[in-house]
Amino acid sequence: MRRCTPARDVGGEADGDDMGTPGEGEGAGAAAGSRDPSEGGLRHQARLLLVALQFLTRLPVPRFTHWDPRWLEASVRHFPLVGAVVGVIGAAVLVVASLWWPPWVAALLAVAATACVTGAFHEDGLADSFDALGGAVSREKALAIMKDSRIGSYGALALALVTFGRVAALAGLLTPVAGVVAASVTGGAVAAAATGAPAGATGFAVPPLAGPVYAAVALVLAHVLGRTVPVVLMACLPYAGDAEHAKAKPLAVSVRPALAVIALGWAALFVALAVALQLAPLARALVAVAAAAGVGLAMAAWWRRRLGGYTGDTLGAAEQLTELAVLLAFAAAWSA
Repeated sequence: MRRCTPARDVGGEADGDDMGTPGEGEGAGAAAGSRDPSEGGLRHQARLLLVALQFLTRLPVPRFTHWDPRWLEASVRHFPLVGAVVGVIGAAVLVVASLWWPPWVAALLAVAATACVTGAFHEDGLADSFDALGGAVSREKALAIMKDSRIGSYGALALALVTFGRVAALAGLLTPVAGVVAASVTGGAVAAAATGAPAGATGFAVPPLAGPVYAAVALVLAHVLGRTVPVVLMACLPYAGDAEHAKAKPLAVSVRPALAVIALGWAALFVALAVALQLAPLARALVAVAAAAGVGLAMAAWWRRRLGGYTGDTLGAAEQLTELAVLLAFAAAWSA
């Protein structure tokens, strides 16, 4: 994205406020620089999670004493976890707001909350990407447009439609379909009253689901999958911009496939938990995953044809479109 720096500069300022493990001195920092940043125990993984949290959100993280640029690339494995954090915040706003306001207001507040947490990081990339790729321009012109801070008609329209789509899908998830008893999640069982089938039974048609808990689960999974797809795309495609002048150079140079596998593992864990706790039907969860994969494949083909690879802006667009696709999959009025 054009703002492809974290909410606070990942690498620290010139005054020496570098990131690292709390309490480590200069000697420890030098030693850390000689190690593979992917190595280390739980303490190091927690540090990488904080790096990812700082890069993708505006949430405060502790200040450390040392910074290794390789940590940024290593931190992408935890992007789905950051998505879960953002999703939980949005879900909490959604559930609480639904107690006082109509579904559309609650959905709007939830989407606004997630945008505030991320500083509209991904929305910015969505607008820039469609401004650059919406018209029939050359690769060089498209990359130049992405660096322009102004928003054009393609970007404004894409931003409006995707944001409206996310709000509408969430509002639909909060609203029971007429003539159907809304699914309730009680004690971990999804009740399908309209079918007369027992809770937890399989092999029967479940009516369209709705309700604050179901909507909250869908929102969390949308954010988890929305942060997973860009990681996979970074591992599968080359960087299309000028890597030497990229604001997040470690992500422009290389992202190892092993990190994408770990990110996929986190995403699979969250989906499996939602299904195992009967917070989401298996069929809908699988369709949501398929929708996310479809967005990833479509984006990869589009970027490869138009740009020869990805940029930070296109990754933001992938996140937003994946999030929308997952919410639409959960909100669709079909029996599953």
